[in-house]
Amino acid sequence: MLQKLLLFTFLFILTSKLAIAQPDRWQQRVSYKMDVNFDVTKNQFAGKQKLEYWNNSSDTLTQLFYHLYYNAFQPNSSMDTRSRRQGTIGVGRKGNPDWDSRVQDRIVKLQPNEIGYQKISSLKMDGTAQAFSISETILVVQLTKPILPKSKVVLDMEFEAQVPLQVRRTGRDNPNTGVRYSMSQWYPKLCEYDYDGWHPTPYIAREFYGVWGDYEVNITIDKSYTLGGTGYLQNPNEIGKGYEDKGVKVVPTKSNIWVWKFKAPNVHDFVWAADPNYKHITRTTADGKTIHVLYNGLQQKDKDWTLVADAAVIALPYMQQKFGEYAYKQYSFIQGGDGGMEYPMATLLAGPGLGTVFHEWMHSWYQMMLATNESLYAWMDEGFTEYATNLVSDYYYNKAKSTKLFANGVPINMHIENYDGYYNLVKSELEEPLTTHADHFNTNFAYSSAAYNKGCVLLEQLGYIIGAPARDALLLTYYKNWRFKHPNAADFFRLAEKQSGLKLDWYKEYFVNSTKTIDYKIDSLWQEGTVTKIRLSRVGLMPMPIDVLLTTKTNQQELHYIPLNLMYGGKPNEYENITMKQYSPWLWTHSTYIIETNMPLNTITGIEIDPSQRLADVNKSNNKIVLKWE
Repeated sequence: MLQKLLLFTFLFILTSKLAIAQPDRWQQRVSYKMDVNFDVTKNQFAGKQKLEYWNNSSDTLTQLFYHLYYNAFQPNSSMDTRSRRQGTIGVGRKGNPDWDSRVQDRIVKLQPNEIGYQKISSLKMDGTAQAFSISETILVVQLTKPILPKSKVVLDMEFEAQVPLQVRRTGRDNPNTGVRYSMSQWYPKLCEYDYDGWHPTPYIAREFYGVWGDYEVNITIDKSYTLGGTGYLQNPNEIGKGYEDKGVKVVPTKSNIWVWKFKAPNVHDFVWAADPNYKHITRTTADGKTIHVLYNGLQQKDKDWTLVADAAVIALPYMQQKFGEYAYKQYSFIQGGDGGMEYPMATLLAGPGLGTVFHEWMHSWYQMMLATNESLYAWMDEGFTEYATNLVSDYYYNKAKSTKLFANGVPINMHIENYDGYYNLVKSELEEPLTTHADHFNTNFAYSSAAYNKGCVLLEQLGYIIGAPARDALLLTYYKNWRFKHPNAADFFRLAEKQSGLKLDWYKEYFVNSTKTIDYKIDSLWQEGTVTKIRLSRVGLMPMPIDVLLTTKTNQQELHYIPLNLMYGGKPNEYENITMKQYSPWLWTHSTYIIETNMPLNTITGIEIDPSQRLADVNKSNNKIVLKWE
């Protein structure tokens, strides 16, 4: 008995420590089993869905919500109406329409056989029929019996759908790619329920949020089609078409209808695409993962898509070293969609451009495995993915050599284009806070610039605040601790504080929750006795820590570092072979600060605020002085 008690005590202490070390946030859980019969002549399909749903919360659920994405592709839908409204808004110097060029006013022109729809024939929970209603792209289910905490139910659904003409992400017969079917957002998908409750977000334009679980999907379709998508094909030696095991001779079935059987573990969505002219090539990475590439062989050059497969093999080791291990055994690059759009274990690509290839794959980290609620935190996916894409692209184009991190001892900012995008957003006066819901930005321009550019800037500038090595370590810890847990902004910043030992709530408050900007300038300089003094001024409303680099005629350099008082600490010296002098903190309420050096004024040739260009200062014209002495 004593031994059992000691063992229990030991296990309790061990699990308590693990709970402290790792975030312990409950997640709902699903298991989908779907059988789909696809009619390629009518562009319609019928499906049966068995969904096991675990309510791991402490809440009693009296409702369920599903997404019915295809219903957005009907005239006068919310997506259609919103897009046409955006077309009346002019942005930029030329006043171009703000609508998505792929959508414009195309939905309102769709004919009955071109629209999308998802219709529910029946829905049962544990064998009992449930009452439901449809609010455009959301199915609302009023349960006959509540789902109790820590319990599981089984939901059986029969549905039918029509694939719309390709308009946005999903659809058929895209004239730009020649791809027959891009099957994303194609099935009734249960909405996410988390610590904030249900998230029945109507499909207007933006991104997604889903429940992790296991998918088993059987697709019955004309044998002339080749498929690719999420999940591992379970009958590859029966299907063939490039999926068969090495050395296996596939015996073609005589039937005109084939069944493709897929399984996908621990994902929050399932995408597939189908075309009779797909070519399929594969590669194996150094750690044994399989890369699939499928593309329209009639319209595309083989060498372009072969390059995609080869580039993936080169890039993956760096991606895993820098951002964490890719969690699945394969990844598929599939021509389809209308640009580039990420899904679990796969992406749809209109073309083979490597910038898009790397970007969509990096979404596997920030949307497929970390998976913030992208409607609320788009910058945590798009911005972080953009940041990672720049590094991966630099790595690849440097022929897998180590990327250069310093120039003349100064850290390099490899995200200048994103900084410029952010500055253009500020100048446009259309900026809205990053806290704005993705669908509620007044302009698409402001959304894109904020999510992609400002989100990327936030991460690079964080390296300026806490030090790039600490930021890099943070990204790995963030992935390790929060993978498959839907982290939010507070989770990320709290972890950043733990990683750096600095307070960072002020950074979130200013850069995420507001549109206040950074603007510092070199105000004046003078000499008192043997001491040279330089006064700095804060012009903008957002306070920051400041690096100032002094250079002399003989190329002697001094780094002067002023922490912000709200940080309650400072970063280590990031600069190579340059001495750093750290000052007492600059109080955020004070608009000026004086630094000093023993360098005689007439020997100083250069004074520069933030020579690394990582400080998102919106007016850099007053950040640098070049002195010329006779």
